[in-house]
Amino acid sequence: MPKHDTPLMDELESGPWPSFVTDLKRQAETKPECWDILGQMELSFKDRITHWKHGGIVGVFGYGGGIVGRYSDSPKQFPGVAHFHTVRINQPSSKFYSTAKLRAICDLWEKYGSGMTNMHGSTGDMILLGTRTENLEPLFYDLTHDLNQDLGGSGSNLRTPACCLGTARCEWACYDTASICHHLTMHYQDEIHRPAFPYKFKFKFSGCPNDCVASIARSDFSVIGTWKDDIRIDQAAVQGYIKGEYKPNGGARTESKAFDMEADVLALCPTKCMRMKGDELQIDNSNCTRCMHCINMMPRALRPGKQQGATILCGAKAPILYGAQLATMIIPFIEINPDNEYEEVIEVIETIWDWWMENGKNRERLGETMQRVGLPTFLKVMDVTPIPQHIKIPRENPYVFWSDEEVPGGFERDIREFRKRHAQ
Repeated sequence: MPKHDTPLMDELESGPWPSFVTDLKRQAETKPECWDILGQMELSFKDRITHWKHGGIVGVFGYGGGIVGRYSDSPKQFPGVAHFHTVRINQPSSKFYSTAKLRAICDLWEKYGSGMTNMHGSTGDMILLGTRTENLEPLFYDLTHDLNQDLGGSGSNLRTPACCLGTARCEWACYDTASICHHLTMHYQDEIHRPAFPYKFKFKFSGCPNDCVASIARSDFSVIGTWKDDIRIDQAAVQGYIKGEYKPNGGARTESKAFDMEADVLALCPTKCMRMKGDELQIDNSNCTRCMHCINMMPRALRPGKQQGATILCGAKAPILYGAQLATMIIPFIEINPDNEYEEVIEVIETIWDWWMENGKNRERLGETMQRVGLPTFLKVMDVTPIPQHIKIPRENPYVFWSDEEVPGGFERDIREFRKRHAQ
């Protein structure tokens, strides 16, 4: 395939950072179709529109998800990308790979595709970029039979669950994220591979409120590790930070700036629940929002409590029309129990799915359905008693509307009495 004149793409190589254009040119030496990627992108830059057709249904036998159809709208001009499908591979929990497995996947992709990968896509999967329709079945056979790998989710289904490193590498993790992520991936294979939802649905598991997988911003079902009891305090270590014996860990700090307990910790507490009384750090744990700032700043002195579990939040999304929305806290604390195969979490998930599949509109994320019907309705479905933290602003409407079950005797009795009074 011929090289294309790409002055606009070439300009992307002139910046201070490594460029994907350079990677494409290098890959094109062995995979000539990559020249057509550059050529089509150059045309898109000139025309200011994409020259990829809209999706299209393409996949492997028995699966409805896992492969994203890509077709060029200029196949005669760019035959190398006439078909250029994206394959999503279900990543292991916490993305722990062996080098042998990575080499095997890359060798397979060199055989059947463009050799280009994305590690990792924002969904979590390993992304293999660019292959033809006729290569999909042999690629899938070798992937599953020889490498024991599976496809991830795409389309209106459960997307590949993703998690942080959890207890495998992180001292702050309040539950084993890799364990629950793997268990639910195995438990919900049908939901991952056979689209049946109104739209996409994402699980993401973070072991602590630092939320290293950004679950609160990107997932329909966010499970963030937390604790129920008090933050553990080592008062001697607190004094060590104050006296400069220990270097503070969190924050964009310089060597020239000395640690300031008031400015760096107490003043930055969002609920002002901390204070120094003499040489003792005191925390009003009933007002702590578990933001982790103080723990991150003084890791030798502070640790999460011992009664650990997770908070469940629902409804994060980033739609074009309304803009990004963070997830809403639904269940403040739930135990994460592997001994009963996470039955409590699964019960919450399936309650949500039953309601969403009945009430969600086509291509409407869970958060958009919650927004449309209102949080009070969703909390009632979840059998959750509203708490002050569910309220964004105080109620402005002076009217209160009661349901039949909330009024002793129901509305029919009130209506009969009203008509009787007015009849007289």
